[in-house]
Amino acid sequence: MTATLTAAPPRASAATAPASAATAGAFPALRIPPARGADRVRAMARRAGLVHAAEHGGPGTVTVVAAADAAQALRGRHGAGPLVLVCDTVGRTGLRLALRAGAVVLRVADLTEESLAAAVRRAAHPHPSIPYPDLSHLLTSGPRPGDPAADGGRPALTARQTSVLRLMAEGHGNADIALLLRCSEHTVKNVIYEIMARLQARNRAHAVAHAVRHGLV
Repeated sequence: MTATLTAAPPRASAATAPASAATAGAFPALRIPPARGADRVRAMARRAGLVHAAEHGGPGTVTVVAAADAAQALRGRHGAGPLVLVCDTVGRTGLRLALRAGAVVLRVADLTEESLAAAVRRAAHPHPSIPYPDLSHLLTSGPRPGDPAADGGRPALTARQTSVLRLMAEGHGNADIALLLRCSEHTVKNVIYEIMARLQARNRAHAVAHAVRHGLV
């Protein structure tokens, strides 16, 4: 049976009731389908202040799936809505698949009350950037045989654009990138302009996130 959870309203005096209600509203409802490891996730959710609610979640309900890896969790999934994957192992391929699906990934080894609550919030309120640990894992591991290629029709990046994008992801400014690539700062600015236009990115963080999600770096 699928469990749906939502935040338990904290006990509070009349004077603090409005603030408490706002705090409770920060937690969306959770739906945790039956699976190996789901009981542990439910127990962690309860300790984080989440309790059983209605059988079926409404709009905005975050589905939390426990699985061996991200690829297994996503296999055969056709439903929409916010998604958190709690996985035993998270490899580069699985992480990329999860990011493309708009899912938030949490390793079982990192599962705590705080990390689960943070993952649920992030799934409920998606952001175009990628969390640094995930981005670092994707960028430092490099492409591997069998990794999904960029979607058909996606613009490829030149070697220079890829180099600049990787350095941007590491937090380097234009001056540092110019020094590391032995070119002028003006050249770096032009390359970044080309990257933003090619990826239709709004800013540097969006450009990096877009490139990683589509296998361009």
